[in-house]
Amino acid sequence: MRRDTLKNKTVLVTGGAGFIGSHLVDRLISDGASHVVIIDNLFVGSEQNIEVALATGKATFYRDDAEIQTSLEYIFSLHTIDIVFNCATKALNYSFLNPANSFDTNVKVTLNLLELQRRGLFKTLCHFSTSEVYGSAVYEPMDEDHPRKPTTTYAAGKAAADLAVESYAAMFDLDVFIVRPFNNYGPRQNYKGMLAGVIPITAVRVMTGETPEIHGEGTQTRDFIFVKDTVDAVVKLYDVMPAGETVNISTDNQISINELVPKVCDYYGYQGEILRKASRKSDVLSHNASNEKIKSLIDYQLTSFEDGLNTTLEWYRSIIVGIKS
Repeated sequence: MRRDTLKNKTVLVTGGAGFIGSHLVDRLISDGASHVVIIDNLFVGSEQNIEVALATGKATFYRDDAEIQTSLEYIFSLHTIDIVFNCATKALNYSFLNPANSFDTNVKVTLNLLELQRRGLFKTLCHFSTSEVYGSAVYEPMDEDHPRKPTTTYAAGKAAADLAVESYAAMFDLDVFIVRPFNNYGPRQNYKGMLAGVIPITAVRVMTGETPEIHGEGTQTRDFIFVKDTVDAVVKLYDVMPAGETVNISTDNQISINELVPKVCDYYGYQGEILRKASRKSDVLSHNASNEKIKSLIDYQLTSFEDGLNTTLEWYRSIIVGIKS
């Protein structure tokens, strides 16, 4: 499949002030999109993430909620949208605090967009899924046919949204496809509060005098991918990804939490204690993805974990030092 270029198109990014979404916004502008419309309720996103994008004059930001159909319809009444990238979600950890809403968000935003697409209000939808829909690996490497066995309501909502996308594509012949990134890390990933991921929360704890933690045995593994590699892959996939299909975005590597946390500590010269906490319920034990499909579709370029981690940890240092000063 060959789609029209993203150049000179008007693009909507839901969750566009968030971690992955804001990097995607920057890339779309640099690649020549005529205008990027951002909707984000700033649940964990930040206007700081899109300051550069807004300064170009080629982006418009709506602080609103894509779960609300009328909010989306208002945006579509003001802009002629060609393409939508659906990055809106709530952090996985939030599902332990408000499981029903975490599930709801993932499903409602997707259904809202699919209904607008079915009505002909935009042409192409790129929907962001998550590796969490697979649960712990039944076999490795995990390809796109791996069973979906979500272990949290966040993942269950994502899996339900994926099924909605697939069914709408089959029923209404919509131009929609699913990208399934594994564990993204990089600058702008939320580092505040209990919704933060393992890399940012460890970095912040070390720099602010708190004690880093490992939950459970620490043998659980993740396939970490640098956020800019994910965005690069998504933009390239837009050109060629078959409608109705799904593709993994990951690195063919995995690292255990027991290896990861000391790496973060070493970067900042921390030699103190690492607390051992009880394991979290429903924690996925193993993530090791197959990238055969994506490599057959695009020129797939990846940043080494060492380089990506160093860039990320230096960014957190600049943020935390700025806050302290």
